[in-house]
Amino acid sequence: MGLFDKIKHAFVKDKEEEKTEDTAQETVEEEEQTSEPVEESTESTESEETPEETSEEISTDTDISVDEQLEEAEEIEETESADAQKKYEKGLEKTRKTFKDRMNELFANFRSVDEDFFEEVEDTLIGADVGFDTSMRIADELRQEVKIKNAKKPAAVQNTIIEKLVDLYEEEGEKEVNELNEQPNGLSVFLFVGVNGTGKTTSIGKLAHQYKQEGKKVLLAAADTFRAGAIDQLIEWGARADVEVVYGNTGSDPASVVFDAMTKAKEEQADVLLIDTAGRLQNKVNLMNELDKIKRVIKREDPNAPHEVLLVVDATTGQNAMNQAKQFKETTDVTGLVLTKLDGTAKGGIVLAIRNELHLPVKLAGLGEGIDDLEVFDPNDFVVGLFKGLLQEE
Repeated sequence: MGLFDKIKHAFVKDKEEEKTEDTAQETVEEEEQTSEPVEESTESTESEETPEETSEEISTDTDISVDEQLEEAEEIEETESADAQKKYEKGLEKTRKTFKDRMNELFANFRSVDEDFFEEVEDTLIGADVGFDTSMRIADELRQEVKIKNAKKPAAVQNTIIEKLVDLYEEEGEKEVNELNEQPNGLSVFLFVGVNGTGKTTSIGKLAHQYKQEGKKVLLAAADTFRAGAIDQLIEWGARADVEVVYGNTGSDPASVVFDAMTKAKEEQADVLLIDTAGRLQNKVNLMNELDKIKRVIKREDPNAPHEVLLVVDATTGQNAMNQAKQFKETTDVTGLVLTKLDGTAKGGIVLAIRNELHLPVKLAGLGEGIDDLEVFDPNDFVVGLFKGLLQEE
C-alpha cells in the first residue's frame, strides 16, 4: 500500500468513526427521551447465586504460550505506534491549519482549472513553506494529472494536489535512513552543529535523558566554549539527565575538550558521546575550520567517528532553516537534521522542502517542550499527521 493510500485509508476510517459516534449519540438521545423510570426491586430473590456458587476454579498455571507472548508484543507495538501517530497529529496542528487556510483561500474564488489557477497553486505551496523547486514541480505534475483524471471539482483537485505532494515526498525518501547510526558494540559519537538559538543544547540534553533511561552510559562534551553561558547550560542539562559533562573554561580550545571527552568515553566504556559545538554562522570560515579540527580529533581516536553529524534547525524559522541547512551542507558533512519546535510552528511544510531539495534525512523531531518530547523522526507518521485532515470527500 502506497503512502497516499494509507492517508486515504486513515481519512476514511476517521469519517466512519465520526458517523458511528454521531449515530450512537442520536440513539442515546432518543432512548433518553422515550425511557421511563422503572422501580427497582429491593427484594432479593432466591435464584440469586452466592459467590461460592458462581465462583469458578482459577487455573494456577502461569505459563504463557509463545503465541500469547507474540500477540502481547504486537499489541504493545500497535499501541506505541498509535501513540506516536497521535503525537504527530497534535504536534502538526498549527501547520495543518495554515495549510488548510491556504487551500481554502486558493479555492475560494475557484472558477476553472486554467493557467491562472496553476500559478495560484505555485504561490500557495511556496507560501506553505514546501520550497520553490517543490512547488514548481507539483504545479507541473498537477497540470498533467488533472487532465488525466479530468478533475474539475475543487475537492478532486485539492486531493490531487495532496496526492502529488505525498507521492513526491515518498519518492524522494526511498533510500532515506531516519534512524540514528548507533553502534551496537562500541561508542556512538554524535556531533551536533547549528546556529545559536535553534535548540541545539536542549536537544542534546533530551537525547541524553532518553539514552540514560535505556540504561546506556552517556557522556556530554561542552565544545561550545565561545558563547557565554553555553557550558553552564549543558551542565544544567547534564544534571537533569543525570549524565556527566566534560568541559573546559570559557574561551578554551573546543578541540581539546573533545579530545578529553573521547579519552574519557573510551576509559569508562561509554555507549554514547554527544558533542555540543558553537554556532557562529556569521563567522562561517572560522566556524567551519573549528568543526573540521574537532572532526580530525575525533577521527584520530576513532576512524569511523563521528557516526552522525546532526544539524539542528528551528522549524519555526521556515525558509531560514532551509538556508542554514544549505550553508552547513556546503561546508561540513551533515548526515541528518534535528528539527526542533515542530509542534509550535505553522511552517512544518519545511520538512517536504528539506527532503525534496536538500536530500537530507530528518533524524529527530521536537514535538513538545517536555524532556521526553524529542522523537526519532517517522516520515510516515509525519506525512499522515500533516495531510490526513486536509483530504476532501469527493
